[in-house]
Amino acid sequence: MAAAEVPTAVVLTRRQLYILPTAGGLVFSLLLVVVLLAAINYTNSLAYGLCFLLAAIAIVSMLYTHRNLHGLNVSLGPCTPVFAGDPAGFEVCLDNSSESARFGVCVERDRTQVRRIDLRAGEQRYVRIEVPTRRRGYLTAPPLVISTRFPLGFLYAWSRRIQLPQRCLVYPRPAPPGPTPIAPDEQFAQDQNPHAAGEDFLGLREFRPGDSPRHVSWRAVARGQGMLTKQFGGGGRVSLWLDWNTLAGLDTEHRLSQLCRRVLDCEQAGLRYGLRLPDTQIAPAHGEAHRRRCLTALALFPG
Repeated sequence: MAAAEVPTAVVLTRRQLYILPTAGGLVFSLLLVVVLLAAINYTNSLAYGLCFLLAAIAIVSMLYTHRNLHGLNVSLGPCTPVFAGDPAGFEVCLDNSSESARFGVCVERDRTQVRRIDLRAGEQRYVRIEVPTRRRGYLTAPPLVISTRFPLGFLYAWSRRIQLPQRCLVYPRPAPPGPTPIAPDEQFAQDQNPHAAGEDFLGLREFRPGDSPRHVSWRAVARGQGMLTKQFGGGGRVSLWLDWNTLAGLDTEHRLSQLCRRVLDCEQAGLRYGLRLPDTQIAPAHGEAHRRRCLTALALFPG
């Protein structure tokens, strides 16, 4: 038997909406009872008229409160990957496909109002919900509740908890940046090419007396990283392997943190780099797609 598909969007219908009076609504109801008793006691037609008028307003208010949410389409947009410790931002899309405006629509999380918005007829708006992240891997979007107190605040309408299957990928927290982007025990591999010419940038190292000023990384000096010297190699394409086994003595999370930092540093330095994990090997390359692939492998590493 096939598993039921998880909806990626929810349309609020009457089966998903609830409505109850607020504290102000209870006071209003008590006022109606008092006015009605006074009208009965004094047989006052004006008091009867006032009581029935207020009751009619309350009934119409109930219809408007319910209609303010009925038919609203709720979905989640894509979530940009983040590093552990940074908040993940889920974009809640509220789509008002009806011909009537909606006012005072609230997005709630954990019984706390995140934002209150108005929607014109046919308008679509996004509400950003930030969720703290503590560890790498996939983070599931939190359940949401859509609510309103429109128009008079006497009634509170809310939806069932909405759980959509959106996930955000959380990368390992990178280790603090060090003085050099490459550890001395990392492995270089060079593709020999007799027709290649020039030199390839290998990375940075500490400045030593006698180094040429032309090889000093003045950009690193400007960033406050001290005097660093650029290292170059001979012709051919030089690839750097970021190897899990070179970080012996560290636990799993610290290894992933160090490898994450080296991926970022190599990418920033313009190096071609590959990644070796116990069950995964990513060939050397460079660019944003390669960076995402390496960081994803680190984020989803078992353990």
